[in-house]
Amino acid sequence: MESFTFEAIGTLFEIGTDRPLGDAVEWTLLREAERFDWVWSRFRPDSLVAQMRAGTGRWDLPAESAALSELYARLYRVTKGAVNPWIGSSLERIGYGPGYELVPSGAPEPAPLWDADHVWEGTAVVLKYPAVLDIGAAGKGLLVDRFGAILADAGHDEFVIDGSGDILHAGAEPVRAALEHPYNADEAIGLIDFHGRSLCASAGNRRAWGDGFHHLLDARTGAPVRAVVAAWALADDAMTADALATALFVARGPDLVAEFAGPDGAPEWLQVFSDGHAEGSPAFLEGLFT
Repeated sequence: MESFTFEAIGTLFEIGTDRPLGDAVEWTLLREAERFDWVWSRFRPDSLVAQMRAGTGRWDLPAESAALSELYARLYRVTKGAVNPWIGSSLERIGYGPGYELVPSGAPEPAPLWDADHVWEGTAVVLKYPAVLDIGAAGKGLLVDRFGAILADAGHDEFVIDGSGDILHAGAEPVRAALEHPYNADEAIGLIDFHGRSLCASAGNRRAWGDGFHHLLDARTGAPVRAVVAAWALADDAMTADALATALFVARGPDLVAEFAGPDGAPEWLQVFSDGHAEGSPAFLEGLFT
């Protein structure tokens, strides 16, 4: 299998295909990564999201914003506000800001409510006062999906896109993925086989600092989640799988995936808790090591 590896949005992407991509497709992927980062990054001062931090009024976002806003509205409702796209201010308060300070500026505090002060509908955002939009719950998955669309448009129908744990597969032959141990990146707690879908993972160990801080917060309190230490979701697209893997830190699995059930059933899911036990759907539980 041919491989194309590059860095984007602060992480490593690897694309495997059955034949070479060619220069034109590679450049299209890199341009899309740069465009996406310029729009959505909290960490670069020239991004559209960074400009919102100091502004008010109406902001027009690109076309992919419509799917994101609809997804976040569903997550906000089903998690009773625990998943909230305005969590950026809370993340920056505990140290996960543009400069990667990793030093809290104060105690955790709740994210602003998704209310009339912060309206995000379709491609329009209207702010009554400055706010920090953060799409970390679903953004990397969305970019993986956009890469997948570029490959499909170029005639590639067999590929694996791995965005540092957010995986999108196309093709008839299944792929096998290891489920990383939440306390030891060199070990796995199980395996799962899948094809034609997306597998995404979330864990606090990848971005952790200070005295127990990490980037997976309950937006209602602004504090890092303690009970769940790792979560996985398997869905038809990477944006949904990424969002569910994050939301599983603050919601019961059955309630959450029921909201996203389709004609072929609900997404598959797995939660690993700090006391060592796991809960999930059969596709994951059957592959766990004992």
